[in-house]
Amino acid sequence: MDFPTSMESFTLLWLGLGILFCLMELFLPTAFVELSMGLAAFVVALLSLVIPQPSIQIFLWMVLALGFLFTLKQFVPKKSSYVLAEATEAETLTAIEPGKLGRVLFEGNSWQARCEGDFSIPAHSKALVVGRQGNTLLVLPEDFEE
Repeated sequence: MDFPTSMESFTLLWLGLGILFCLMELFLPTAFVELSMGLAAFVVALLSLVIPQPSIQIFLWMVLALGFLFTLKQFVPKKSSYVLAEATEAETLTAIEPGKLGRVLFEGNSWQARCEGDFSIPAHSKALVVGRQGNTLLVLPEDFEE
């Protein structure tokens, strides 16, 4: 039985790491971090056939992983305001001053809300939900006139 040479064992190690990282991305999505490390490991597996020094391989893996990460980062959706197709009704739990935060009851849950515009909405009144930014609803008074 022949044992793999050190050059072949490094190639197998990098291939194994590449497979492991790519599978981890499938089951534990990390916005392409693990995928970029896996792709870099596959490239280093090929390069390990001509570059036998492990320290250079590790350095190349880190550089390639960063390069792949910044390349793949453009495919991660950007965080932006979520705008509802049409205004929906909510009830204020607290008074909401212009541009300030308050609380509303929306679809049976208490939400943090911010009044859009120069309007004040009193507590326990109707409000229109016109958008969402993260976990904050953007609201206007029910009698809002454009």
